[in-house]
Amino acid sequence: MRKNIKWNIFLTIAVTGICIFLLYPPKEKLKLGLDLQGGMHLVLEVDTTKLPPGSDPSDAVDRALEIIRNRIDTFGVSEPIIQKQGKDKIVVQLPGLKDPRRAKNLIGSTALLEFRLVDSERLDEAEAGKIPKGYEILEDEKGKKLLVKKEPELTGDTLVNAWVDSGGGGIMSQTVVSLEFNKIGARKFAKVTGAHINEQLAIVLDGKVRSAPVIRSRIDGGRAQIEGNFSLEEARDLKIILRAGALPAPVKIIEERTVGPSLGADSIRKGIIASIAGFVLVGLFMVIYYKLSGMIANVGLVGCLIMLLGCLAGFKGTLTLPGIAGIILTMGMALDSNVIIFERIREELRAGRTVKAAIDAGYKKAFGTVFDSHVTTLITGLILFTFGTGPIKGFALTLSLGVTISLFTAIVITRFIFDLRKEYQTLSI
Repeated sequence: MRKNIKWNIFLTIAVTGICIFLLYPPKEKLKLGLDLQGGMHLVLEVDTTKLPPGSDPSDAVDRALEIIRNRIDTFGVSEPIIQKQGKDKIVVQLPGLKDPRRAKNLIGSTALLEFRLVDSERLDEAEAGKIPKGYEILEDEKGKKLLVKKEPELTGDTLVNAWVDSGGGGIMSQTVVSLEFNKIGARKFAKVTGAHINEQLAIVLDGKVRSAPVIRSRIDGGRAQIEGNFSLEEARDLKIILRAGALPAPVKIIEERTVGPSLGADSIRKGIIASIAGFVLVGLFMVIYYKLSGMIANVGLVGCLIMLLGCLAGFKGTLTLPGIAGIILTMGMALDSNVIIFERIREELRAGRTVKAAIDAGYKKAFGTVFDSHVTTLITGLILFTFGTGPIKGFALTLSLGVTISLFTAIVITRFIFDLRKEYQTLSI
């Protein structure tokens, strides 16, 4: 028995055990991508032309990405993918999403909250075409026209909290969204309400008047309410976008793709069939061509698959359809390494070496070739992962992990199985 066989056995058992622990239970630990479980794929474009003069467009896109991520995290989508693409685009993938319309409203809303004074006395003149300087006409949710100042008295920049509440309680109370400002916002709000008692203060969100209550008294404490005909769901979504903050610039959806859960289930079924078929075919080839040694290679292949799935779960990677393709490719590469090693062993046996010497020489001479091929493939995988997006990243992740693991299984696992026998008279290869 070789000197380091105990170390190889320990290393194999330890790595395999850790990967099984990371993977179990598979349904909870292994995340499925959009193409496998259904959901929504969006490409958003940030309209940087609407930024204030002197603003930095790279910075605006980064801030928009962070705000959208905060909204989606609060919305409760499991394992979303949100990443920058190019200079002004953001890719959003929401696996398992069941309400695309609600998600689009949540993501696409700029959430620019403004408090503007209303001039009700000059509304008739304004509707007749004589709009006073510094004012504009906006409509509320019921279609009623209001003459409001263009310059807001207060914005959502000073907002620190928002929550869903019921206006006053009671059976007939309506759903409202309560707001809380920081100290600066509270002072401004108190000053405005104190100076304009019996006037209307319009609460404007993204250019639309959500409510325009009459100021009855000075409001201290930095709290306000947005009233309207909200459903509970609408109020919750408004709370989410207000808490996350306003986008630095408007965004528009330039690409939208929805994958139904039935299509995702079909992709899973086909992916599993393809994986099993690939596993069985290459496994049969190894047994037929290399006999008992081929069985040893197949054991290494099973170990490679378990370790790969475990590492995916451990790295919190997302399994996609291209990722499954990467797994199938990894199977072929894992056995290809064994083919190189076995052919070297055959050459040594034909040269008259003993079985043990042939195995030692075969692994030693094949190591350089196997290592070089894996490293070059790994470099390619890392480049794809670094610069690729979406499905390409999924493929690159499984390929990179698979290449690393297949090298370990080919050099360590199959070798220690050969070394379990102290003496070899013959070798089935």
